[in-house]
Amino acid sequence: MNLTGKQAIVTGAGSGIGAALTLALVAAGADVVCTDIDADAADRVAKEATGPGTATSARLDVTDAGAVQAVVDDTVTRAGRLDLMFNNAGIVWGGDTELLTLDQWNAIIDVNIRGVVHGVAAAYPVMVRQGHGHIVNTASMAGLVPAGRLTSYAMTKHAVVGLSLALRSEAAARGVDVLVVCPGAVETPILDKGAVGDFEGRSFFLTGMRGQTGYHPDRLARDVLRAIEKKKGILVVPRIAYGGWLFVRLAPGLMQRASARMIARAKASR
Repeated sequence: MNLTGKQAIVTGAGSGIGAALTLALVAAGADVVCTDIDADAADRVAKEATGPGTATSARLDVTDAGAVQAVVDDTVTRAGRLDLMFNNAGIVWGGDTELLTLDQWNAIIDVNIRGVVHGVAAAYPVMVRQGHGHIVNTASMAGLVPAGRLTSYAMTKHAVVGLSLALRSEAAARGVDVLVVCPGAVETPILDKGAVGDFEGRSFFLTGMRGQTGYHPDRLARDVLRAIEKKKGILVVPRIAYGGWLFVRLAPGLMQRASARMIARAKASR
């Protein structure tokens, strides 16, 4: 995909999926603003990016609507437009739902839902005025299927899927495309974060993927660029995740029971 001269912003770009997206975009020719709440991590990724495109870094807390707006405004002022907005920043809490504190619920809502809303609210009006643009929101397979012990995370990712598909139907008439990305477990630092109680994120996620490692973020980034090129509305990868999505659509009750059994087995093994 040739993105020469395209202007992009990626949130949560200091590691994982966001870092892989930044590297892929720059390699394809885009000029990318690589943002993360960890300014040093964003700077490292920006310096690592090579290609016909360019990367600059900026610290960004996506829960701060004014800060998100400022990054978008600065990009438009400098470049004259914004072609691609990747609302990718996210966190996870995994474990028994009754152990979650209200602060943890609020934190995941602020980052995973409001963070995406802030990106859409800042970028979408710009793209409407331009008559073109692409918004890409990172959700998860957990936003499509029952995901016990990931209750708060699944809730937020279902919200991102709903936001994205609804906006896509509205934005089409304005020349703006919307893609929601719903991968299974991806080999990123998030697999080892956000544990509540005795939750072991890596083993939990990878059991669902039936593998020893998650999907490689570089491969996901390539998938995302292809999906953008094809103007897809939703991307579900790898195949096992896509199969799970089909399963829940065709037999939602059966999938719910299968999920309950998996959780029960996990509890028994503890």
